[in-house]
Amino acid sequence: MNESGNRSDADAGTTDRRLLRGARARRGIARHAADVASLEGLNGLSIGRLATDLGLSKSGIQTLFGTKEKLQTAAVESAREAFLDAVVRPASSAPRGVARFRALTEHWVAYAEAPLFPGGCFWTANLADFDSRPGAVRDALFGHHQDWLAALAGELREAVRNGEIADLDADLAAFQIDAVLGSANIALRIGDNEAVHKARRVIDGFLTPPGHAGEDPDRAASVRQELA
Repeated sequence: MNESGNRSDADAGTTDRRLLRGARARRGIARHAADVASLEGLNGLSIGRLATDLGLSKSGIQTLFGTKEKLQTAAVESAREAFLDAVVRPASSAPRGVARFRALTEHWVAYAEAPLFPGGCFWTANLADFDSRPGAVRDALFGHHQDWLAALAGELREAVRNGEIADLDADLAAFQIDAVLGSANIALRIGDNEAVHKARRVIDGFLTPPGHAGEDPDRAASVRQELA
């Protein structure tokens, strides 16, 4: 190989290493941004704040993310990947239906009890701030939320098809269970040691086997009684 070819290979190798370093730096910054946002909200993020926290230059972070909105969406994506690794992917080894539904909710409880993020559930901390703010950040937050609801509802439907639980409105049940889990997260943050027990009792109310629904066929009413 001639000298020009050697230089080209060396230049390509240098570029590849620089890209890898940049990708690693971006992932590290995005994860720290997710931690900060779990405590202070995505609106509390700033390039200057992260530069101070991490001992980096503002210009370096600016180069990696460009705008505050892109930094926020990167934080959401980092939080999503961490959530999938902690809650969704481990549950995928359980059989479809009740077993996987329980795995999803139990992994969620573990995610909140020993917080994956300093402020507890990242989604509970940030969804309400962006519900009326159209844009990329809202889309990212609510896209994840819809995926989570769909995962819960999908396993409940499978449980009904398997004959494991009595028939129910899976989408409505997933909506209610998600609300209970969000409330449990808040209760845990303020020191309610019974929060997880209460959440499990409510969740168990949706898993009544066929023919054992009791005198009250209205599951929503049963859930409200559990919460009273």
